[in-house]
Amino acid sequence: MDQVEVFKALSNKTRLQILNWLKQPAENFPEQPNADFENVGVCVGQIQTKAGLSQSTISEYLAILQRADLVSATRVGQWTYYKRNEAGLKKLNEIITTEL
Repeated sequence: MDQVEVFKALSNKTRLQILNWLKQPAENFPEQPNADFENVGVCVGQIQTKAGLSQSTISEYLAILQRADLVSATRVGQWTYYKRNEAGLKKLNEIITTEL
């Protein structure tokens, strides 16, 4: 895990909000039909709607979070779904508690 990339990813309010929303996806994205939040995640379109930003901006934000190992993506047909990468977040917690 590249610490600089992780902290860069976390330095944006919307990216932090996305991580927070993905912590409780059923509460934050109740309008997602046939939701399988645990195995698949939240559709990028739902995240875009909630954030109120363009699709390209949200896609870039999610790519940054994915490169930082904080979210994972699953492709289902033409749709991409995102969920928190709990293993990556656990590594981040270890870095904060042991190295900083």
